[in-house]
Amino acid sequence: MLYRENPRNHQYLSGLGYGCLRFSKKGGAIDQKKAEAEMKFAVEQGVNYFDTAYTYPGSEVCLGTFLAKGYRDKVKIATKLPHYYVKAPEDLERYFVEQLRRLKTDHVEYYLMHMLNDVAALERLKGLGLEDWIAEKKASGAIENIGFSFHGGTENFIRIIDAYEWDFCQIQYNYMDEHSQAGRRGLQYASAKGLPVIIMEPLRGGRLVQGLPVTAKKLIARANPKRSPAEWGLRWLWNQPEVTVILSGMNDLSQVKENVRIASESTPNSMGKGELAVIERVKAEINKYVKIPCTGCGYCMPCPKGVDIPVCFQAYNTSYTDNFISGLKAYFMCNALRTNPSGASNCVRCGKCEKRCPQKISVPKELGRVRRRMEGPIYKIARKIAGKVGKY
Repeated sequence: MLYRENPRNHQYLSGLGYGCLRFSKKGGAIDQKKAEAEMKFAVEQGVNYFDTAYTYPGSEVCLGTFLAKGYRDKVKIATKLPHYYVKAPEDLERYFVEQLRRLKTDHVEYYLMHMLNDVAALERLKGLGLEDWIAEKKASGAIENIGFSFHGGTENFIRIIDAYEWDFCQIQYNYMDEHSQAGRRGLQYASAKGLPVIIMEPLRGGRLVQGLPVTAKKLIARANPKRSPAEWGLRWLWNQPEVTVILSGMNDLSQVKENVRIASESTPNSMGKGELAVIERVKAEINKYVKIPCTGCGYCMPCPKGVDIPVCFQAYNTSYTDNFISGLKAYFMCNALRTNPSGASNCVRCGKCEKRCPQKISVPKELGRVRRRMEGPIYKIARKIAGKVGKY
């Protein structure tokens, strides 16, 4: 296993991290025996970063049960506070104590605000005493590093980075999200500030493996060297020195073995021009299904009405390049789950964005298409439920 240094505390983290969202199920619950066998192999091969969250059903308990069998001191636990459930200062402590109980531990090395997508949400938490609470937990050793996970556009990501003294961050990033979500610019911005960057969705939940267009699969099959779609995607990420850990939601021993092998061979700046050209050709095939030619440059921003235009377009395109549910999920997380919603329906057709777009996209017209496709009955019902659970 190859390791990358956390520049903040000089800990060495395995390039491959274990994502604990997608454990195999048996009878509707996590298959503990199978999950433990897979995690045990990963630990024995040097994987030392395990990522879970309060809202991953059964995940913290599964991980905690495994670690209590003699593995706790071999790994760093990363888990996440569901800050969108926090409505009073005492909730911070209540959720954290429950997480420690589930994980069978008295401390967490890496603690994140889960899906912190705008500064307004952070300011709300500060108003509930978050800063003092974190300071107390750090002083006691209950939390070693504080960070946040993010789904949104580059500009919002940078604002959150600058709004607090974070120890690390976690972003969705892969070769199809190079210029969307936080993107390469966000990755490099965080790294330049000395933050380790944890990567989630490196293969878009497997869609850059099983969900590739036939033409893209043929390109990979003909490419030299011979690699699986997963290996091409992971090596592209590990090629970048700003990447600290790549999380993989492994739920089969063969996946663990393959990913461990790749992680043990992949070093920064090791891919040649020919290899990188393969990735670009694959992207071109996927992009043939893209409906709006937005590059995610952000020149159209800021919108006077708060529309996150690049994010809206990226989610809309994902609904075609991947599938509708994936696009809807991205649209909901990036736009609806925010203190100030930033969806396409906020557009008043002022036209300021269109004048600034280098791609000459008719932005208001395209936002109308986004609204009609993405803000249907399913979206509206989900927003209503989210509003009852707790507002960002």
